[in-house]
Amino acid sequence: MVRTRSGRLRGRSEFEAGLLFGLLVGEGHFGGDGRQAHVTLRMHVRHERLFRWLETAFPASRLYGPYRHGGREYFQWMARGPFLRDVLVPFLAARRTFMDAHVTARFDDMCARYRLGAAAEGAGGR
Repeated sequence: MVRTRSGRLRGRSEFEAGLLFGLLVGEGHFGGDGRQAHVTLRMHVRHERLFRWLETAFPASRLYGPYRHGGREYFQWMARGPFLRDVLVPFLAARRTFMDAHVTARFDDMCARYRLGAAAEGAGGR
């Protein structure tokens, strides 16, 4: 899957793109580990089928888990590296107008902190 100027996900339907966007805006975390940026999605193991779809649809991402500790059971999906920079950031940036202020601030902070601004600007502005 490669990025296009429009921020579209090549090989994915509009429904799949909307599903990914909704998951990340509603449940995702935009941050990093101090060295590299990452977007994470962590949810209960009952959502395994959804996580398996993410793993198949976006093979450059990673799925971890299931984890079990502290009475919680969850999977964690992560996007980082070239997939985040070249695909996910432009995809999200092209849809910024649909993000609320809180999500926009988190996304912008991640882009600024990890110098992803050029990637975000290339898909519709930061």
